[in-house]
Formats: sequence, C-alpha cells, structure tokens
Amino acid sequence: MRRWRASDYDPFAAINADPRVMELLPSKLTRAESDAYIDSIEGHFEQHGYGLWALELRSSGELIGLTGLNRVAFDAHFTPAVEVGWRLARSAWGHGYASEAGRMALRVGFEQAGLREIVSMTTKLNVRSQAVMERIGMHREEADDFIHPLARREELLAHVLYRLSADEWAIHAGHRESEAPGP
Repeated sequence: MRRWRASDYDPFAAINADPRVMELLPSKLTRAESDAYIDSIEGHFEQHGYGLWALELRSSGELIGLTGLNRVAFDAHFTPAVEVGWRLARSAWGHGYASEAGRMALRVGFEQAGLREIVSMTTKLNVRSQAVMERIGMHREEADDFIHPLARREELLAHVLYRLSADEWAIHAGHRESEAPGP
C-alpha cells in the first residue's frame, strides 16, 4: 500500500474500465473520471492524513488496485463514518490481497488515525466483498442494512453494512499477534 504516482493513472483507468471489476459498482469509469478519482483520493489524504492507497504487488511493482479508508460521502443512519474498501484488478482476485490490505487499512485507521469505528458496505449481491469483510474481523447486523442513496441501478440498491469498533480491533489484533510465529 502506498500513495499514488503519475504512473498509476493508466493501469487504474484500465481497472475502472473493466466490466467485471465494475459490475457491482454504479458504472465503469471513463478515463477522465478515473483520473479525477485519483486526484480526489490524494486530496482526501491531504485533508485527513489517510485515504485509499494504491495497491501494488511487491514482487513486480504492478498496480493491482486500491484499498484503504474513505469518509462516507452520503447521509445514512450510520454516518458520519469512515469506510474501509478495496477495488482490485481481476488478475488479483482470489489471492488474499484484499484481506491483507484491508487489515492494514484497519490498523492505520485504529492505531494511527485514532478512529473509534470503521464500516464497510457493499451491495447484497457482492458476496466476495462480504467474505473479505468477515475475514478481516468485521460483523454485520441485518438491522443496519440499507438502501444506498447513490445507487444508479435498481439491483444495486440493497446494501449490507459491516462494522468494527476500535475495541473489537484491539482484541482481534492482540489475538492475531499472539498467534504469530516467533522470530
């Protein structure tokens, strides 16, 4: 996870134009929209000290998507809130990258930014992202599910909400560290 570079614009635009990557999001992004998204992400970093990091493979330096923290940009029963999220190129699916990076983003949010709670949301249809949310320790209460006010397609309206508090994170993080192999 790192900040964005000028060399990221082309590969990120390709990710945002992939119909499979974007099928459960409002729509594919044009090149101009994708570029503007990176610019807004960098503005979020400047304003809040955290944001959505570029996600690259250590072995090759290839940009495979994004993950990180973002302020929720609409009104709902759970806002104001900060969301952990991810978007990965299809070639990166199924390798555990979203879970690994999601845990790192939670660590930054709780341990460095001092957030008290982090949420994550997706359409009810996105079972892959829901599985990631559960793997990184988040939990869902069906009563928190909601109709997304910015969804553009009817089949994407119904959303699930997952949450994790700083106290829950501390318990889970301590447990994971105690299970880590020794030096």
